[in-house]
Amino acid sequence: MNRVVVGFDFSSGSAYAVDLAIDIANRWKSDIRLVYVKEKNEAEGPIREEIERRNAAVGPLLQGIKLEYVLRQGNPADELTKQAAEDNAALLIVGTHGMSGMKTNMLGRNSYKTIEESPVPVLIVREDFNFSKKLDTIVVPLDNSDDTRQKVNMAATFAKTFGSTIHLLGLYTASAADVRAIVNNYVKMVEKYLDKNEIEHVTKYVTVSKNVTADTLDYANAVQADMIAIMTEQEKNLSSLILGTYAQQMINQSRIPVLTVRPKDVQTTNANY
Repeated sequence: MNRVVVGFDFSSGSAYAVDLAIDIANRWKSDIRLVYVKEKNEAEGPIREEIERRNAAVGPLLQGIKLEYVLRQGNPADELTKQAAEDNAALLIVGTHGMSGMKTNMLGRNSYKTIEESPVPVLIVREDFNFSKKLDTIVVPLDNSDDTRQKVNMAATFAKTFGSTIHLLGLYTASAADVRAIVNNYVKMVEKYLDKNEIEHVTKYVTVSKNVTADTLDYANAVQADMIAIMTEQEKNLSSLILGTYAQQMINQSRIPVLTVRPKDVQTTNANY
């Protein structure tokens, strides 16, 4: 697969992101590109020395792949998304304390811009997640929105890579029969796709009682999920001026790694479900 790009800034969060990137890239046989976005007056020499020292330390973990780095200058979100586009990356990984604006539990404006504008799927990881645990369980929430299924291909790629079980979470956001019928139909289509690709899966339907984010996280925590796959523009109609969009809420509140996919990343019409 194409290169895996990682946002890096010497923080513990970005260090965890590098560790995870190595595991994924080894399995995908992809090279890794670390991206350090420096400040205007920041000297390059010490940065390069430290990155090269760290890269040498993890060198023995690389299984026939390359670990390279690049220094860029500017807005972190802009530079990361540019690099991902230039590399035609398969995935962009960012640690939650690994970028400007991600130093608290609330996602900063620059950081969310990365997720919103990235031309490739983005995996957000928090430094307090238990990374010693295998990626066994992936939660894929499905609602009645048109683009909800477009994240399935990427979730399936991870499931195939790690031998994970996908938990399909059918979310009834309204009591109307037509809304529930759409959700049921989408879930059945994805089940057939996963069966065809021999991916183990479990299905659960939930009537949203709190909000989409809270109910998804309740389920993910209950099954000890290792990843949640969402769309960056999912459930816009449920957005809150106070809490932000569904994707913002999910990333702000989840301690579980979140895989975000923009609707244009995958064309549902070309999928086999």
